[in-house]
Amino acid sequence: MRTASARSKETATGGMIEADIELSNPSKPKLKPLTTRAMVDTGAMTICIPKHVAVQLQLPEIEKREVTTADERSHVVPYVGPIRIRFANRTCLTGALVIGDSVLLGAVPMEDMDLVVSPSAGTITVNPRSPNIPSALVKWLPHKTDIKSS
Repeated sequence: MRTASARSKETATGGMIEADIELSNPSKPKLKPLTTRAMVDTGAMTICIPKHVAVQLQLPEIEKREVTTADERSHVVPYVGPIRIRFANRTCLTGALVIGDSVLLGAVPMEDMDLVVSPSAGTITVNPRSPNIPSALVKWLPHKTDIKSS
């Protein structure tokens, strides 16, 4: 098994954080995963992939979605999936917006995989407080039937 450092290299170029991630189609396990360099953008919500990635992974269109880009223009783009994202020892399943000419990794899949950004180092990494499995914060109030009486 590869270590996190061997599997993923992160670099900062001009203030931009990039990371190597693996993308795959969980509904087509015989298709080889695609390793690609992604721009990390905590201001974006989801993952955006170029059309050629959606085609290579044979990701079906689920619906159209309206998106607003950084230049404040609106676009209607395909939303495809499911797509599996892997970084180090973390994985998540999600949908992807098909837009642009490179992969952009947004905040929701990063949160789902419990990744943290180090702006000063220009990297992303697994949460050091939970290095072996992703952790998540949830709000849960037990129902009376969930509480066992002693």
